[in-house]
Amino acid sequence: MTTAAPPKTQAPDVAAHITYAMRSMGVAPIPRNYELFYEAYIGSNPSLTRELAALGSKATQDELDAIGEQYFGHHQTRVIENAHTRLIGELDGLLRTLQQEQTSLQSYNRLLGETYHRINSKSANSTDILRSAINILTEATGSTMAHGQETVVQMSQRSQEMDEVRRELDEYKRIANTDSLTRIANRRAFDEKLAAVYTSGARPLAALVLADIDNFKKVNDVYGHPVGDKILATVATVIRNNARKDCFVARTGGEEFAIIVEGNTADEMFQICERIRTALETTPFKNSKTGVNYGPITISLGFAMAADAEDAGELYARSDIALYCAKNAGRNRTKAYEDGMKKEFAKSWLIYKR
Repeated sequence: MTTAAPPKTQAPDVAAHITYAMRSMGVAPIPRNYELFYEAYIGSNPSLTRELAALGSKATQDELDAIGEQYFGHHQTRVIENAHTRLIGELDGLLRTLQQEQTSLQSYNRLLGETYHRINSKSANSTDILRSAINILTEATGSTMAHGQETVVQMSQRSQEMDEVRRELDEYKRIANTDSLTRIANRRAFDEKLAAVYTSGARPLAALVLADIDNFKKVNDVYGHPVGDKILATVATVIRNNARKDCFVARTGGEEFAIIVEGNTADEMFQICERIRTALETTPFKNSKTGVNYGPITISLGFAMAADAEDAGELYARSDIALYCAKNAGRNRTKAYEDGMKKEFAKSWLIYKR
């Protein structure tokens, strides 16, 4: 008699959960609100999650925007709208400056034409013609040169102001792609970076590492979320300091991190992962005031090579399976993806895409 295999655990419908939560609280389904609820859902910032929950079912848009300002620095809509308005103003001013310059040159051209006709005129004597021509050209040339200098100054000012707008937009992108707690890249930036690995069409020499703090829920339950937040920030620093400087490091969820490395073989990747793992294992996590020791804090890591996967989705799935196997084998270890590894559940690398 055969026994049916137990059903596989299905990945949660993140978008549906978030939409339901927003609808339950009467929150408008606009992008900046979705961003708040997304961050709360994945648990990347426990303080944000608690504040959002505290609003209950009567959250106003001003209250939601205040939380967004606090945790994201700038809300993307406001920043983009302000920068867009300024950019339009600068371009409009630049156009007016160029139009004024064109008018000035047209006037100068007209004066040159009048002088030419006077010189060719036979109704006045030569002295009067030359005196008149010289006066007209001197005055016109001086006026045109002054106007040209003024235009140069105005163009320089416009250029500086437009450069300022560009820097503001660059800063917005940096903030929007940075995890507010750990100060490394966030899930949004990771999605973009991972998708870009395969944009060339060729199989790249790159690898994706997924790392997860071991038993982190227990840390939060025993010591509280403020301590957990400090540990997350320290783990991010250890990963960043022990990966290559040109590696991409992101926090992709509550206690989950990702590293995208280019230009290394599988053996070299294993050594990089082990360097990170052992560095964290030996890092002290102790309260200097109370003497409480929160450690040891360890992580499990799984990685896969981009050249062995067809696309970003498959690369993520393979790395995730390797991470699962590292956890299942006892935690605090590194596993490279191998054919034959199996996992009881799957999840997509791209939770949402803007």
